[in-house]
Order: sequence, then structure tokens, then C-alpha cells
Amino acid sequence: MMDGTVYIPLATRGVLSVSGPDARSFLQGMVSNDMEKVDSATAIYAGLLSPQGKFLHDFFIAMDGDAFLLDCERDRMGELARRLTMFRLRAKADIADRSEEFSVMAVVGAGTVETLGLAPERGRARPFGGGIAFVDPRLADLGARTILPADTAVSSFREAGLEEGDLAAYEKLRLSLGIPDGSRDIVVDRAFLLESNFEELHGVDFTKGCYVGQENTSRQKYRGTVRKRLPPVRVDGPLPEPGTPVLMGEKEVGTIRSGFDGQAMALLRLEYVDEAKSSGTALKAGEATVTPVPPAWAS
Repeated sequence: MMDGTVYIPLATRGVLSVSGPDARSFLQGMVSNDMEKVDSATAIYAGLLSPQGKFLHDFFIAMDGDAFLLDCERDRMGELARRLTMFRLRAKADIADRSEEFSVMAVVGAGTVETLGLAPERGRARPFGGGIAFVDPRLADLGARTILPADTAVSSFREAGLEEGDLAAYEKLRLSLGIPDGSRDIVVDRAFLLESNFEELHGVDFTKGCYVGQENTSRQKYRGTVRKRLPPVRVDGPLPEPGTPVLMGEKEVGTIRSGFDGQAMALLRLEYVDEAKSSGTALKAGEATVTPVPPAWAS
């Protein structure tokens, strides 16, 4: 864990709100997690899938008054809003871009939950600074996230005794814990939730009932057909660019995704990872050797 407790602006994140009488039931039929869990004290992590069960978007959902706020990738938010609108049909749900109104920030360090007044369990939420703060629903070790009014967010943190931290340090923490960063790591319209660790990171609920893409996701779980995984890897050598093939000898066994400072995420074929480990064969990406490092939370 990073030393001290700091806030870190996440400029690549945007905020989409869904409100109205049918907002909860509308989202319940769209996203991979259970909207019945979301209230003023609980936030969730979830995904939006194609009808074939392939990844399109991921986001956090927190409640602010009567509105559900989606902390999502800012540069892909227009497509997310378009897709939600396409499926809204007659549902009484208003979808709005509120990224100019709110800022998304991370809070990390040993004093995070105490400073924000949060219970320590993942997903626990409470009002803070005119917005909402919540423990990261994927993994509590990644600290907390906040969605705060943009014009007062910094002053709210300073009143709480926090200084601004380094985004690079947060990136190192994320990679060390093996946490994917949206479409930087999860290939849009190709990847499946279970190979992207959504189950272990609490982003999918198998008891909630139907949602778009649910059938294929459930089939993969109960038939055990996941053939790829997205683990963190140690990189010995020059950091490969995202998309660089991972090779076992001459055979392509995966691809590098995001990376920084000797760490990366990589989408790998499980059979070849096991074969490389048992045979002592190094996996290569560009000029570097990459070694999968299963995170502590992995099942």
C-alpha cells in the first residue's frame, strides 16, 4: 500500500447519471451486477455486454440522492450513453452526462477509510464533500473512489487533511494488485467477463436474473469453458507496447495490455501458461521476458 493517504484526480474518468422512476429496473436488465445492492451505503462494480456476452464497458455505480452515478471511461462515455439510450425504450429513465459537474478521484493510503469515514469493506459508501465516497468495490486494497462536485472537490480533500498524490504511484499500485483498467486491459467486443476476472473482482452476480449478455456468461461459468485469463505479469526488460504478442517459443500465447515500470497486464491462454511453467520455458514479449504473477485474490 502507498505510504500516507492522498487523493489522486482521475482525469480519464467521466460521470453518467441515470435517474427517474424506472432507473433501477432499467439498469437491472442491462448490467452484470445486481442493482438491488446499490443504495446510499453501497456501490458496485459492473459491466455492460453485447448480446453475445462480450465486454463493451465497465463502470462503478453509486447512488447520489435519487440518481445512479456511473463512474466510467470518459472518452468512451458517449458510446455508453448511446447504447443505454438505445435499450431504454419506454422506461422512465433519464440518461445525462454530468462530467462537467463532477470529478472522479481515488483516495489511497493507510488512513483512507478513517479519513473518509467509511467502513473498511469493499463497496461501502457514504456521502462526502457534497458527493459520495466508496471503498473500491473490486478490491479494498485499491483504496476508495469519490465522485464530488468539480468546483469543490479539492477543497473538500484539503479540509480532510489530504494532499494530492501521484497518478504514476496509483498506476503501480493497480498493476501490483492485478486490477484491469477498463478497455486498456479488456478488449472491447472480444473479451468475456470471466476471462477478465469480473467474478473474482465482484463485478458479476449469478443470481440476479436476466441482463444483456447473461446467457453466455452463465454458460461459461457452469461449463468451465474459460480458456484465457488476464493476470498481472512481471516484465524483465523493455516494457512492451500494448498489443505486443506474448510468445512461447514461436507460438503466440497472448498479448500485453497496459503496463508501467516493470509491471503489466497480459491476456494469456491458460493451457500455454501451464505448459510454460511446467517446462521452464520463458514467455517473451518484444525484447522482454514476462512472468505471470497470480494475485492474492485469484481463485
